[in-house]
Amino acid sequence: MVGEAVAAFRGETVEQAPEVTIELPLDAHLPHEYIEHERLRLEAYRKIAAAETLTALTEVREELTDRYGPVPDAVEGLFEVASLRNRAREAGLADLTQQGKYVRLAPIEPAESAQLRVKRLYPGAILKPATRTVLVPIPTGKTLGSPQIVGTELLVWVRQVIDALVPPQPRAEEKAEPVSESV
Repeated sequence: MVGEAVAAFRGETVEQAPEVTIELPLDAHLPHEYIEHERLRLEAYRKIAAAETLTALTEVREELTDRYGPVPDAVEGLFEVASLRNRAREAGLADLTQQGKYVRLAPIEPAESAQLRVKRLYPGAILKPATRTVLVPIPTGKTLGSPQIVGTELLVWVRQVIDALVPPQPRAEEKAEPVSESV
């Protein structure tokens, strides 16, 4: 916040990452038993939310592990949500919400090839160009009559749906030309 105030005073614009709303059934939080003091928990939440790359998330996870011990499942879920939020932001999405038996992804205007791919991979998917929304039915468990998937399994599946709609762009280090050895 201090950095933002200084930048504003200097007349510099501070680029904020777009907000992404994720409302999916998942246990993702910092338990009181893991970080007892509220101020330290809030600081950890802030660091996780501010980590916009896989490297930054890894550094925060290592810091928490070093300070408080191995991360419990609920904290691991929080890191998974942060990673999904970063991927959604990269894809230009602002909303990932469970809507009945569907996950709603918005705003999105997938290419025609992506629309065909999603309809093939996820039968029952509904594309709504007027509202720039895609609804994809949440899969159920492995056995007949199983409930919908939830938790980390759901986050992994949502990432796959996003990748089908908006293929990930190669990172700068992946675009670099390979160094050839001279003989």
